[in-house]
Amino acid sequence: MASYQNAEHTNNNASGDDYSLDRVPRAQRNMGWLSITNITFGIATAIFYFQMGSVMALQFGAMNAIISAIYAIVVAGILGTFIAYLSAKSGMNVNLLSRGGGFGYIGASLTSFIYATNFIMYCALEGMILVSAVHEFFPAIPQWALIVFFGTLVIPLNWFGIKQLDKLQKWSLPLFGVFLIAAIVAAAMTPSLYDGSFWTYMPEGVQVGGTALLLCIGMQHGIMGLTPLLASDYARFLKPKDTKFGIFAIGFIPQIFCFGVMGGLGIWFGVRLGEPNPGVYIVMLLGIFGVLFTMITQVRINITNIYSGSLSLSSFFENVFKFTPGRRFWVVITGIAAIVLMLGGIVNHLGTAMTFQGVFLMTWAAVLVTDAVFVKRILKIGPGYYEARQENLHKWNPVGVASLLIASGLGTIAALGYMGTFLQSTAAFFAALLAVILTVILAIATKGKFYIKAENPDVDKQDYIA
Repeated sequence: MASYQNAEHTNNNASGDDYSLDRVPRAQRNMGWLSITNITFGIATAIFYFQMGSVMALQFGAMNAIISAIYAIVVAGILGTFIAYLSAKSGMNVNLLSRGGGFGYIGASLTSFIYATNFIMYCALEGMILVSAVHEFFPAIPQWALIVFFGTLVIPLNWFGIKQLDKLQKWSLPLFGVFLIAAIVAAAMTPSLYDGSFWTYMPEGVQVGGTALLLCIGMQHGIMGLTPLLASDYARFLKPKDTKFGIFAIGFIPQIFCFGVMGGLGIWFGVRLGEPNPGVYIVMLLGIFGVLFTMITQVRINITNIYSGSLSLSSFFENVFKFTPGRRFWVVITGIAAIVLMLGGIVNHLGTAMTFQGVFLMTWAAVLVTDAVFVKRILKIGPGYYEARQENLHKWNPVGVASLLIASGLGTIAALGYMGTFLQSTAAFFAALLAVILTVILAIATKGKFYIKAENPDVDKQDYIA
C-alpha cells in the first residue's frame, strides 16, 4: 500500500499536483469558492452559448429558447450542486468518483474514455468557431494554418495545471467583460432586422410550447450534462470551510451564466441581427476587436476542455493499460486529437455526436447522484466513502455499468426518433430518469457486494458522504 501511495504522489507531483489518479489530500484542498467558480467561467463564457441561443431563437422562436434556458439552468444547476458536493467532500473528480460510485475500476474507464472524447470534440468545435472568426477577417491565412496554430496554443497554457488555469481565467475575465459590453453596445446601435421586442420573435408557423419548445430543450440537453460533471474537476480542491456555500456557487453560477446570460444574449443577437453564427456577427460588430474577443473566449473555454480531457484520458489508460506517463503527456495528446478532428472536418457531424453525448452525460450524472443520495445515504448499501484504488475495487460493478448502458442505449434510440417526437426531444431526461430507477433496483438486487473488495482504513472520516 505504501509503495502504491508513493507512486501516486510522485506521479501527481510530476503532473503539477493535479491528482488525476487519487483523491486530493485534505491539506491540498486550499482553493476558495470564488477562485474555483472563476475557473468554471472558462466554459460559461464560451461563444458556443451565443450560437445555441441564436440558432434556437431563429428556428423555434425567442420565447421557446428562453423557456428552455430556464429549464437548463434549474436542471443543470441541481445536478451541478450535487456533483460539486460529492467532489468537494471526497476530493475526487467524476472519473474517480465513478470507480467507487457504482462502476468498478474497469467500468469507470468506460465513462472516462467517453468523457475524454466529449472534451476533445468540444475543443474542436470551439476551436473552429475561433478559426472561422479569424479567417473571416484575414481570409488570406489558410484555415489549416489557423487550426494548427490555435490548436497548439492551448497546450502550453495547460502545462502547470489548475493553478495556471486560475491565473489565466482571472487575467482574461476583465478583458472578456469589456469586449462583451462593447459587443452589446454595438449591437444596440445597429438597426434591428426585427421590428418588435426580441422576445416576441416567432418564425412563421411556430408557436410557444409544443414541438418547438421540445426541440429547444433537446438542443439544451446536448450540453446540459457536461457543465455539472465538469465542476468536479475543480470542486475537489475546494476548502472544506467553503463547502456549504461553495457547492451552490460552483453548481449554479456557471449554469446561470451559460444558459441565462450567454444564451440569452445569443437569443438577442440572433433576432436583432438575423444571423445565427457568432463567429460572423461578432466580427461584423467589432471588426478586429471582434476577432480578439472571440480569441479570448475560445482560448478560455479550450484550456478547460484540454484540462478535463487530459484527466479523463489519464484515468482511462491507468485503469485499463496501467500506463501512467503523467497528465502533461495527455494534455499534448488531447490537443493533437482536437487538431486532427478540426483538420478532418468532423465538426460538421457533431450534431449526431452531441445527441449521444447529451444522453450519456446526463445518464452518468444521474447514476452518480442516485448512488450517493439513495444507495449510500438512504439505503446504506456499500461503503460510506468513495474508493479509487484498484486493489480495493472490483473490475466491474453492475449497478452503475448496467444502469448506464441500458439507460443511455434506450435514450439514444429515443433521441434518434424511434420512440416518438416527445421522447426524441426529451431523450436525455428520459434516460436520466430510467438510470435513477435502475441504479436503485440493481443496488438492492446485488446487495452492494460489487462496490469494494477490501476496506480502506486510510480514508479520513471527513471524506465519508454517508
